[in-house]
Amino acid sequence: MKHRILCGSIALPFLLLTLQSTAQKNIDRNKVYEIAETARGHVGMAMLSLEDGDTMTLNGQDRFPMQSVFKFPLAMAVLDQVDKGKLDLDQLIHIRKEELMPKTWSPIREKFPEGTDMKLRDILAFTVSQSDNNGCDLLFRLVGGTGYVNKYIHGLGIDSIAIKATEKQMAQAWDVQYSNWSSPVAMLGLLQKVYTGKVLSKTSNDFLMKVLEETTTCPNRMRGLLPKDAVVAHKTGTSGTNAAGITAATNDVGIVTLPNGKHYAITVFVSNSKADEATRDAVVAQLTHLFWDAAK
Repeated sequence: MKHRILCGSIALPFLLLTLQSTAQKNIDRNKVYEIAETARGHVGMAMLSLEDGDTMTLNGQDRFPMQSVFKFPLAMAVLDQVDKGKLDLDQLIHIRKEELMPKTWSPIREKFPEGTDMKLRDILAFTVSQSDNNGCDLLFRLVGGTGYVNKYIHGLGIDSIAIKATEKQMAQAWDVQYSNWSSPVAMLGLLQKVYTGKVLSKTSNDFLMKVLEETTTCPNRMRGLLPKDAVVAHKTGTSGTNAAGITAATNDVGIVTLPNGKHYAITVFVSNSKADEATRDAVVAQLTHLFWDAAK
């Protein structure tokens, strides 16, 4: 697999980057290659030191299937409608039993198998923090579908993301998941926008950061090699494995708070991998930890 690492300055309007960087000095690029090779697939990574603009990317402009990572931009679109007064975090949403798909990951369905009335803020928390697939599709219906969310994200100046299929649609055929894709650099741009707090209101931005920090899924990925008390606001994404032993997506994207109070955003996408789950998770954990160590 041919990999491309870029360091320093990237010509993107939403990234202000410097040439001489701490991570470049402290990280052996060959180590990045070595970690990526263990995935036996296609690995994309982008890292940005949010205070000083230090950056490193691996296959940063390539397209990777997002899987549940797309619940992060979906949450941004929902919260934008909250800011515009079209929705309210405390409004009650009626969830019918018929809306709860039976064969999908859904803590909401497990807790309320007959349906329930739930505040929008709680549906968002289930969808982001616990990656609930039924909550996800309910939110898509609430804001106007995947097309609306796709247009909203592009309107923020982030073009290398496509959101075209719901969770229900992705479950219908293997290839559908590839229609929801992002480049690592584009997802990094979304993370930077949340960090700067210039897109959503402070109340909405704080809420989004809170539910990202409360993520419980896939603890062996971004959090895997970090201290247990590390503050990580992140969203995971995972596909199934097909009959050929290929796992389409093992992803994690987020913002890490360092012990010195500084932050870095990182996106790691592992696509079309033949490695087992522990190895795929370890790729994400090791790449995340490289930058944690480099920034000390």
